[in-house]
Order: sequence, then C-alpha cells, then structure tokens
Amino acid sequence: MPPSDVANTEPTDVQILPTDRPALAPAEPSSRARYRGLIWLVSAAFFMQALDSTIVNTAVPAISGALAVTPLSMRTALTSYVLTLAIFIPMSPWLCDRFGTRRVFGGAILVFALGSLLCGVAQSLPQLVVSRIIQGLGGAALMPVGRYVLVRSIDRREFVSSMTTVATFGLLGSVFGPLLGGALVEYTNWRLIFLINVPVGLVGLLLNRREMPDYRLDRAHRFDTSGFLLFAGASALCLMAAETLGGDGHGLLVAAYTAGAVALGTLYVRHSRRTAYPVSDLSLLKVRSVWVSLAGNLFTRLGVSGMYLLLVLFLQIGCGWSPLTAGLMMVPQAIGSIAVKPFIDRLLTHFGYRRLLLGNTILVAIVLCAFALLSPSTPPLVIAAFVFVYGAVMSVQYTSMNTLAYVDLDVKYAAMASSMASTAQYLSMSFGIALASLLMAGFLGSHAAEGYVWAFRWSVIVMGMITLAASWIFGRLRDTRATPPETAGAT
Repeated sequence: MPPSDVANTEPTDVQILPTDRPALAPAEPSSRARYRGLIWLVSAAFFMQALDSTIVNTAVPAISGALAVTPLSMRTALTSYVLTLAIFIPMSPWLCDRFGTRRVFGGAILVFALGSLLCGVAQSLPQLVVSRIIQGLGGAALMPVGRYVLVRSIDRREFVSSMTTVATFGLLGSVFGPLLGGALVEYTNWRLIFLINVPVGLVGLLLNRREMPDYRLDRAHRFDTSGFLLFAGASALCLMAAETLGGDGHGLLVAAYTAGAVALGTLYVRHSRRTAYPVSDLSLLKVRSVWVSLAGNLFTRLGVSGMYLLLVLFLQIGCGWSPLTAGLMMVPQAIGSIAVKPFIDRLLTHFGYRRLLLGNTILVAIVLCAFALLSPSTPPLVIAAFVFVYGAVMSVQYTSMNTLAYVDLDVKYAAMASSMASTAQYLSMSFGIALASLLMAGFLGSHAAEGYVWAFRWSVIVMGMITLAASWIFGRLRDTRATPPETAGAT
C-alpha cells in the first residue's frame, strides 16, 4: 500500500507474540494510567541518553587537558557518538520484529552501560572515541524502540501528553548533563561523568523485564544488509568530509569524501526502490507531513545542535567561568522548556503545525542570533534570561517537529517512521556539532582566549541563518492540526 493511502487503516501484517504475559489488548482511554510503568521506563532511558549526550559538553576543557588535546578536537568524541546513533538506528525496526521489543530494549541498555564503563577508563582520545561508538551502538535502539512501544501501547488521544512526559525527562537529562558534568569535573574527576550511567543502566534492566511489552512479528523479513551498508557509508563519509574540512582542510580529500557520500547515497535511493523491506523506507517521504518533519528537523538541528558546546567554550574559556558555574547556566534552559510544555498541545490545536512551526522557527533563529550580543561583561542574570528564552522556544520546536511525522501515518508504519525520524535527528546533530566546531575554529584563528568571544558571536549568527532556512520548509505544510485525535499518529 503506498504511503499516501496509509492514513486511518488498521495494521494487517503485525502480530504481537506473548512471552511471559498475555497479549496486550487494544489501548483504552485509560492507557496512560495502565502503562505508567512503561512511560517511566522509557522516560528513564531518554533521560540517561540525553544526560550522556550533553554531560560531556561542560567537561570538554577538562577532558581535553587530561588527554592532552585541544578543546575543539574533542568534537570527534561528540560526533562519533551521535553519528553511531544515526547509522544504527535504522536497524531497530528489524531487530524489534526479529527479537522482540523487550529483548532489544534490554540489550540496548546493557551495551550502553558497557560503553559508559569503557569511556570512564579511557586513557586517550582514540580510546574515548571507540568507547563512545560502543555507547552509540546501545543508544541507537533506546529512543526509536521507546517511541515505537509507546505508539503501540498508548491511546492516540493520550499520546501527546505521554510523549510530553517522556520528552520532559529527556530535557532534564540534557540540562542536568552540563550541570552534573561541571560539578563532577570541578569537585571529583571527569571519569565519573560516564561511570554514573552504570548503576542507572542496571536499574533500567530490572524495569525493562517487568514493564516492557514484547512486540514482534511472527516471521521477520530479511534484514536489508546492502542498504544498511550504503546508508552507513554515505553518513560516515559526510561526517569525515566535515571533520577533514574543520581540521587540516585538505580540499581534495574533502571533495573525495563528499563525492563518495553522494555516490553511496544515490545508490541507496535506487536500492531502496527495488527492495521490499529497505532499512529506511523512502516511500514514506511521499507523505507531506513526513518529509517536512524530517527535512525541517535536519535544518533546525544543523543550526542548533552545536549551541551548547559553543556556549560552554564561550563561558569557560572566553569568560573564565568555572565548569560548575557554566553548568549552572544551563538550568534556566530546563526551566524555560518545562514552563511551556503544558501549553504545547493547546498551541498546536489552536495554530496548527504549519503556523506554529513557521513562526517558532523564525523565533528560534532570532534568539540564536541574539546570543551574539553577549560578552564577558554581560551580567549572569542577563545570560540566564537568554538561555531561558532559548529553552522555551526550543521546547516548542522539538515537540512540534517530533510529533509531526506521525500525524498522517497509521500505527503499522510507526516503527519505520520512528526510525527515520531518529536517524534524521542524530545525523543532523552530528553534522551540527561538526559545523559549529568548524565555524568556531574558522573565526577563532590564532587568537587567544578572548578570540573565543569573537568566534562565538559570529558562529551563532551563521547558525541562526541556517536555522532560518527550516522555516521555509515548514511553510510547505498544509494547515495540519493536532486534532482530531483519531487522525493523529504522534511521535
């Protein structure tokens, strides 16, 4: 069935096989209360992953000093993690079909905790990068599988509120990450920022066994190995091109990586059209809300993903703040994000996705550019106000973008849509971090600490302009509303 015809149809090829519990009945209006434990489990996983994605940012100067590398060269440890997420996330739907959601989610937690342990004992930057890749292998299944299980379990009328709960915990992890990282670096040792995930992972394993339902197909299709290798190769070459450009800047090598990425990407597009079960089903892009969500996500995150790294470098190196003080400055972002969460559902209902995303994306770009007004003499309360507003507008942006991809899709396509949305998210994050580092290094030149202030100002202006491009993409939407609930597929 072509994706243009998938709305408001019932799944016909998905079967839930019981393991140690009866098969789950269709979700009732009280499903949020019924699956409260599941929501807490997915929230905890999102929190752990978000914590780990951001906790390194505040510790970048300390880790770079301990490993005898420059702060900007630490981008490899950041981008390797999120790129691994992007590459391996497309495997999650097949893994769920083949092994079941409970086993895959539990295995992801275990591998993630193991990677965290290895990061905590790493003695060099290459060792840290390899350990971060192992973390990414585990983390690649946490978000898409968690979203997929919630889509299958929670009634659509309660889904946005359930995902708001989950997103809030992910948000808290992304904000407490820099705060906790700064405190651990200043008062203990940077290695603890990774080792803290080990006990959290053990608790997650116990909750997974008790709360996670086991969804799977009775007969899984063959995995698209060729498509996976083409997609992974194209993604890796894209990032290698960005890393090379930001490092030595060898033009021929950058051109070779870029050409290779384009070639592999083109081969994948052709391959996906001829494969019954591609690793990423590009035919879903025929649905307007899907392609707008993915493209808008890509350009938005390309502009904003490196913001926290740049802000930490600006505060610690440019302004001379301590790691803990710089981490504390992330707290207003959490407050701003949480403050607007209860209103997002009503904003979507009133304005619709098109008007809300169009206007809010322009606002995000303006706020990003406004960060260029900051200087070492700016009062901390003023910086906190900037961070608070940034957190509020990004909260609206993320929730709206992440739910948009599902509003016109039936639940049978939820796993693939979740995989594609998460892949686009992390792929753009890895490129965004690399781009921010490239801009910072380019504007910094050979300047000393005060150069970080100048480089930060011009970097955020360029990033704001890139984010502004996403507003044109969201303008391609029809006037899609968050209601009626029976037609909303959610995130």
